[in-house]
Amino acid sequence: MSKLFSPFRLGPLALKNRIVIPPMDQYSATEGKASDWHRIHYGVLAGSGAALLILEATAVSPEGRISPSDLGLWSDEAEEALRGLIGTLRAHGSAALGVQLAHAGRKASVLPPWQGGGSVPEAAGGWPVVAPSPLPWDGGFPVPRALSETELERVRSDFVRAARRAVDLGFDLIEIHSAHGYLLHQFLSPLSNARPDRWGGTLEGRMAFPLSVFEAVRQEVPESVALGVRVSATDWVPGGWDVEQCAVYARELETRGCRFIHVSSGGLSPRQEIPLYPGYQIPLAAAIRSSCSMPVIGVGLITEPDLAEHVVASGQADLVAVGRGMLFNPHWPWLAAARLGARVAAPNQYLRAAPHGVSIFETGR
Repeated sequence: MSKLFSPFRLGPLALKNRIVIPPMDQYSATEGKASDWHRIHYGVLAGSGAALLILEATAVSPEGRISPSDLGLWSDEAEEALRGLIGTLRAHGSAALGVQLAHAGRKASVLPPWQGGGSVPEAAGGWPVVAPSPLPWDGGFPVPRALSETELERVRSDFVRAARRAVDLGFDLIEIHSAHGYLLHQFLSPLSNARPDRWGGTLEGRMAFPLSVFEAVRQEVPESVALGVRVSATDWVPGGWDVEQCAVYARELETRGCRFIHVSSGGLSPRQEIPLYPGYQIPLAAAIRSSCSMPVIGVGLITEPDLAEHVVASGQADLVAVGRGMLFNPHWPWLAAARLGARVAAPNQYLRAAPHGVSIFETGR
């Protein structure tokens, strides 16, 4: 039997298989509110057969957005827009639903990728950016303002309020974004955190603020909701954040009630040198998995079902996240089921879509 299509328990959340659709930014919201595009995009993915769908990076405050078009969860209006979207996904999809809560820090106020990704000036709708220290992401980007103690408390409270809204919306899972060079990752890395106070310096100091955010959110999220963290296991830059430090961070999160860790890499510095190949981040996931007992989600150029099956069957990760592969083929789990001799959920309307003579679909919905 296929290991990829075997059930798995992510804390309180029972999943039908090990396929996860990770957060993938859509840059298609208006003032943080979900749009028709989100209904189209997530509607297809929710019925893909993947066990878990995690919505894109959702900003905990307006200034925490990556771009002016980011999804958000800081207002009643944004919450209600998401409520409508979730209702549609629950009615027609089979995937469990998660949301990633994020603050972009010094990588905020930029254009969507198809518009060049450059910094948005304040005159054009941008806003001042903040970070642990006044160190810009790159030479063409603004110098961020170092966050004060009062502002740090506000950021922490923003995460808590957004988590409370996510719980009220009925999400099955909440993922705190601590990766890809965004604010919490900026605190972790010595390349972006030069603070002389208790929030910087040693590894313990650099982990302190992200851990305090997790602890505050943990207090607000009931045990019935799976709460975990996305990490970049390495900056891919000498002298930066690395897998050994990340393993310590993972253990500290686990002692505080973290239910899973989603292992990615990079994003903190344009100086990164990433050795790209299919499954290139899986060795990082395996290293983190060996350092803690939390379930680990592995990700990174996993496009072939055989590779996904090997990752979970060999114990390198407990679940596999398929991102760009799902954008290219939103029915990737159907292909995987056909290749691996497994069965997968599909909407009733699509049950007749299986190739002739191939039985891959469970009872539809």
